[in-house]
Amino acid sequence: MTDVFSEEQRSYVMSRVGSKNTKPELLIRSFLHRNGFRFRLHGKDLPGRPDLVLPKYKSVVFVHGCFWHRHQNCPKATVPATRRSFWEEKFERNQKRDRRNLFQLRKLGWRSIVVWECQLAKETTRRRIQKRLLAQLSLVSSNSK
Repeated sequence: MTDVFSEEQRSYVMSRVGSKNTKPELLIRSFLHRNGFRFRLHGKDLPGRPDLVLPKYKSVVFVHGCFWHRHQNCPKATVPATRRSFWEEKFERNQKRDRRNLFQLRKLGWRSIVVWECQLAKETTRRRIQKRLLAQLSLVSSNSK
């Protein structure tokens, strides 16, 4: 299937795709806040600029979009039909950058939690992810006492 936009129009459309305050990110922020967790947003001083930084727990949360970060076996992780080599290279760079950021955070003593966009789409899956998130942060909390 060919693109309905010209290359310039497609570039403009893609440049408008937001990376902050996305719906999945807002869901996680709301959930954590309701459960008493306090955090900073978009940690500029940490590798990868995590979406949420919980300094008290020395933990960060990344809320990844399945398309951009290539969630394995996810139907949202498609490759556009046009300019395939461009997209494959871009996705590979994104994945390498993600791995490098997680490694650097671990070296600095930070725990990283990755939540995928598709996991928050269904209510039952969202609850399971939220429970796992609470468990991980509670585990960190009890270990630091």
